[in-house]
Amino acid sequence: MEKLKNYRPSEKEPFMNERQREYFRRKLLDWKEEILRESKTTLQQLQEENVNHPDLADRASSETDRAIELRARDRQRKLISKIDAALQRIEDNTYGYCEETGEPISLKRLEARPIATLSVEAQERHEKREKVYRDE
Repeated sequence: MEKLKNYRPSEKEPFMNERQREYFRRKLLDWKEEILRESKTTLQQLQEENVNHPDLADRASSETDRAIELRARDRQRKLISKIDAALQRIEDNTYGYCEETGEPISLKRLEARPIATLSVEAQERHEKREKVYRDE
């Protein structure tokens, strides 16, 4: 584990070797733990903040803040399922490969978005198709 602390995947080594898989597994698990920690904090704050504000403007502001926070938490809940799916792909050795083409996803893309399932090129094609369908 100590070896992985300063490790960064490199294009010079075999793609998705054991060390890279462990690096991304750790990155995903740390991200998931952070999200869960933030969720607990938010839940505690919402429970503690259950205050009835006498002023209508204060109450409206508080309700708006609460709604925004809950929407953010819902997005993070969906993100956790994507993280879990990525962890499963690491287990079955499909992590890091484009679901559309089967080609390796660049390490730079995986660093930036460890839950990526498409290569940059496949993602761009996907987004262009979505735009075409939306515009029709």
